[in-house]
Amino acid sequence: MAFLAALAFFLIPCRLAALPPEPPPAADSDDALLDAIQRAAFGFFRDETHPGNGLVRDRSRPDSKCSIAAVGFGLSTWCMAVERGWASRQEAAQRVDATLQTFLRGPQGPQAAQVMGHRGWFYHFLEMDTGLRAWKCELSSIDTALFLAGALDASVFFDQPTAIERRIRKTADALLARVDWRWMCNGSDVLSMGWHPEKGFIPRCWVGYNEAMILYLLALGTDARPLPATAWEGWTRGYLIASHHGQRYVDFPPLFGHQYSHCWIDFRGITDPWMRTAGWDYFENSRRAVLAQRAYCIENPLRHAGYGPTLWGITACDGPNGYAARGAPPAENDDGTLAPTAVVASLPFAPEVVLPTLRALHRDWGTRLWTRYGYRDAFNPGKQWVAEDVLGIDQGPMALMIENHRTGATWRRMSSHPVIQRGLRRAGFSTRQAP
Repeated sequence: MAFLAALAFFLIPCRLAALPPEPPPAADSDDALLDAIQRAAFGFFRDETHPGNGLVRDRSRPDSKCSIAAVGFGLSTWCMAVERGWASRQEAAQRVDATLQTFLRGPQGPQAAQVMGHRGWFYHFLEMDTGLRAWKCELSSIDTALFLAGALDASVFFDQPTAIERRIRKTADALLARVDWRWMCNGSDVLSMGWHPEKGFIPRCWVGYNEAMILYLLALGTDARPLPATAWEGWTRGYLIASHHGQRYVDFPPLFGHQYSHCWIDFRGITDPWMRTAGWDYFENSRRAVLAQRAYCIENPLRHAGYGPTLWGITACDGPNGYAARGAPPAENDDGTLAPTAVVASLPFAPEVVLPTLRALHRDWGTRLWTRYGYRDAFNPGKQWVAEDVLGIDQGPMALMIENHRTGATWRRMSSHPVIQRGLRRAGFSTRQAP
């Protein structure tokens, strides 16, 4: 189970008033439905961002802390919103600039309190008003990477010669350059999942397939003290190929692990040495994982209510008994809880099964799941349970993967950035040869 999901029990705050439901918008075509989901998801980042410092709430609750991963997704959604006419370029630039300046100027140091990060890394959760470490959370390597991915995307989008857009580009470069990648390896050849000032490095490292490809590509691609190419070899040495429901792929049961890096990186038609040996690329790998999970839900071995060809989507999410890294196949914490983000963010991989599921979800569950920010985090048909919250780490992937399906705009921007180009090259990626 990836560390992002493993620590997510911190995300559940004291119960305040839940986000009220809203009638789902009419969607008489697939394009109208996607537009509604995408625009509502962007609304989360428009409304749940601190107006002064640009920090984004983790959840749709007034007592929620900031999630730095949600900040990264949010930075990219502002680019998307400008292109779609939902925000002006000036407004988006001001929001992005405020956010990046907060992260650049936030105090860094080894102490346990009154800091935002250490050695260029940032704490997983921050206080919304001050930007300082919340609770006793970890200095998170993957969440820092998700934030930096959004910052780099914004630096490509804001390419005009105005003072504010020049500052966005300069600040994004500075944030990436000051990250001490080798320190996070703690003397090994792979990155640790994080660090606590109270007890040091987390013993678990990023080895094996999950959401952390973006982390290694940034670490390899930076000009400032990059990790050696052997780090990618260390990452891939934990890969395991499995066969589930007629699909053969490198597995990771929760679908978010097959989605997060793909929000920014277009892996279609390119392969690293490991995937060249396997015979397919990472995009195809995610497609197979989606199809296998849908087939699992059709078979429904645990006999959960509602599972079927147009009701599936198992990933890290809230549930009747709390947050868990749910996934399948094989079954991992599968208690009958489904998450709309698992389906929506799979759209580029398998639109032929995702779109019918979205139509059914909107028709059959919309009145119970829909809010002004779009879909709630999760629901459990058998227990007639619906999550109260909307999460930034759901809404970001949904908005970005819809955009990648529709236009590929985020993929194109990121593929042009020198850091991403170098990271892919140093990891050994090349164009996949046709069989």
